[in-house]
Amino acid sequence: MNAEQKKAVVLLSGGLDSATALACARSDGFLCYALSFDYGQRHRTELDAAQRVAETLGVEQHRTLSLDLGVLGGSALTDMSIAVPEEASEGIPVTYVPARNTIFLSFALAWAEILQADDIYIGVNAVDYSGYPDCRPEYIKAYETMANLATKAGVEGHKMQIHTPLIDMSKADIIRLGTEKGVNYSQTVSCYAADLQGRACGVCDSCRLRAKGFEEAGVEDPTHYQKLS
Repeated sequence: MNAEQKKAVVLLSGGLDSATALACARSDGFLCYALSFDYGQRHRTELDAAQRVAETLGVEQHRTLSLDLGVLGGSALTDMSIAVPEEASEGIPVTYVPARNTIFLSFALAWAEILQADDIYIGVNAVDYSGYPDCRPEYIKAYETMANLATKAGVEGHKMQIHTPLIDMSKADIIRLGTEKGVNYSQTVSCYAADLQGRACGVCDSCRLRAKGFEEAGVEDPTHYQKLS
């Protein structure tokens, strides 16, 4: 390890966007520390995907933290009584997990302080996304301001930066970028209702955005789909 090489914490869900964000962090020259969450999500095969991506792209460490957001409910991804929608809906969808990115970024911030890292990567996207409020540039800017006010590192002049390399990109552009950087998208799981083998349902909002992205990028879709009747 190069003693002068900077460290970055990368939030890694196992999905397409987070895998691309990890590839961007590596390309930017950072030693990467990947952080995933077992938060009570119904699509937990994404954690297996995160492990595969971390091993393939190469990270210094990969940690998975357990916290059960399912006890609070309020989202189709954490409450099994709420169905994952198969049709596009208006407004913020039921797959939104309340405060999820705020919670995840807080753990990433804590680990970054411990590692003496000034950089965090998160694969949020404000173009081809599902209307989640915590994927917007103004949210990230506000969180970064808070992070530099709330931490010992920030007070001592080590400015924390939250990198969002995908935030202004279309899904097709993200796929082109990741392909150039060596991301194996067959290892990723984006589906909100993937089965135990990690196969995608093909009909949820995330699946639709992903399939559209591959089509528009002109890249063969490597997603493993369930057999649809």
